[in-house]
Amino acid sequence: MLVWSRTCRLRSALSILALACFALTALAADEDFSTQTKHLQADKPKFAQRQQILLSERYDLADLPAKNNSMSRGKQVQEGVRVKLAHGMTWDKLAAFSPEEVRERQLWPTGFLPLPHPHHESGGMVFPKYLIEETQKQTGRDLTRFDLDFDLPDHFLPEFPAPIYLTTRPDLGDVSQGKLVTLGNFNELFKEILNPKQLEGLRLLLTPFPQQQFNATEDRRSLKASQGVACFDCHANGHTNASTHTVGDIRPNEHRHRIDTPSLRGVNIQRLFGSQRALKTVEDFTEFEQRGAYFDGIPADAARKGINVLERGSQVQFMAEFQALLDFPPAPKLNLFGRLDPAKSSKNELRGQEIFFGKGRCAVCHAPPYYTDNNMHNLKVERFFKEVTINGRTASADGPIKTFPLRGIKDSPPYLHDGRLLTLADTVEFFNLVLELKLDERDKKDLLAFLLAL
Repeated sequence: MLVWSRTCRLRSALSILALACFALTALAADEDFSTQTKHLQADKPKFAQRQQILLSERYDLADLPAKNNSMSRGKQVQEGVRVKLAHGMTWDKLAAFSPEEVRERQLWPTGFLPLPHPHHESGGMVFPKYLIEETQKQTGRDLTRFDLDFDLPDHFLPEFPAPIYLTTRPDLGDVSQGKLVTLGNFNELFKEILNPKQLEGLRLLLTPFPQQQFNATEDRRSLKASQGVACFDCHANGHTNASTHTVGDIRPNEHRHRIDTPSLRGVNIQRLFGSQRALKTVEDFTEFEQRGAYFDGIPADAARKGINVLERGSQVQFMAEFQALLDFPPAPKLNLFGRLDPAKSSKNELRGQEIFFGKGRCAVCHAPPYYTDNNMHNLKVERFFKEVTINGRTASADGPIKTFPLRGIKDSPPYLHDGRLLTLADTVEFFNLVLELKLDERDKKDLLAFLLAL
C-alpha cells in the first residue's frame, strides 16, 4: 500500500502542476518564441522532478547487470524484477488474490499501471541523451528539447548503436561496423551491400523531415529552427533506442498512450502497423507516418509546419524495401522451426520452453518461428485497478494491443507498448498476474531463461 498511498497523496500537487501546464499552453499561443521558451525552461525542473519521483516510487532503478546475459553486441541485460510491491506484499501472495480482490484492496503495483510520458501534458517526441549526442556529433542536428529530457536511465535501454542484420546477407553478421548509421556515413557502409533502390530507401529513412516539436515554426520545442526528425532517429540502425512519444489518435490527452519505439527488425513478417494497427503494410505506415503521426494527427499543423508528402512509387516503396531487409539477431540455440535445439540448450531453457508452450500459455499469442500471431489482444488489465490519473496520464483501459515478435526480445527493453516493464523479469511477473497463471518461482526463472534464448 505504501507506493499507492504516496501516489495518492501526490495527486493534488500533480493536478496543480497539470493545470499550470495547460494554462501555460494557452498563453503560449499569444507569446513570442523567446517568452514562451523562458516559461517552458523555467518549468522544466519541476516536471522532471515529478517524473523522477514517480519512477523511483514505482521501480528499483539500480544498475544491476546480469553476469551471463547480454544483448547482441555485448551490453548486459538488466536482471531482476524492478517493479515495487506494497509493503509486506510478495509476488506469490499477490498472485493468490483474484483480480477483484486486488482492485478492492488497491494492491496492483503502480509499476504495472500505464507509464506517463516524461511530461504527459506536453507530449511529443523525446530522445535519449546518447542518441542526441551522437547525432549532433555526426550531422550537426540537435534533437534536444528545451522543455524536457528523456526519463529512463540508460542501463534500461537497448544497446547503442545497435547492430544491423540483413535478410539478404546473413553471412555478413552485423553490417553497422559498430557505428550509428547517418546521412554522413550510410553510403560508405552500404554501397557494396545494397542495390541503388535500397540505398535510396535507406537515405530517405535517414533524412530529417519537419515534425510537431522539431520544425521551423515558433511553437517548436528546439531552440534553433530544426530540419526535423528522421525515421531512424527513433529506429536507430533499424532497431530502437527507446525514444518515446504519445499516440496521435487518442483523445482527450490524458488517455493518450506513451509509445515505446518498436524495433524494425523482422518487419517483413509483420502485418499490422500504426498505433491503432489500422495500416496493413509497411508501405502504408511509411507514407502516413509523415502525414499524421509526425504531427499528432493534426492536419492543420502538418500543413503549417512543413509536411513532407512522400511519393508512393519512387520513395515510399524504396524505404519499405530497405525496412523489409532488417533481420532478427542470430539465435544459435533455435532450430529451423524456432524451437530450442536440445544439444545446444540448458535444462532451464528447455523447461522454460515447455512452460512457454504449456502452462504459461505464451504461445497462444506468440507462435514460432517468429513468436507472433500478427494479431491484437485485449488483456483487460483494468480489472485489477481503479481508474486514477497520475502525472497527467489516466490509468484506464488500454484496449487491444499488438502481439510483437519475441525473436531477439532481450535486445529491446523496456517492454509492453508504453515501456512500463523495465526488464524481462518484470514482464514475466506482469503476465503471470494478468493471465492468472499461478507460476511458481522455478517456472518463472526457467521461462525467463527461454526468453533470453530467443
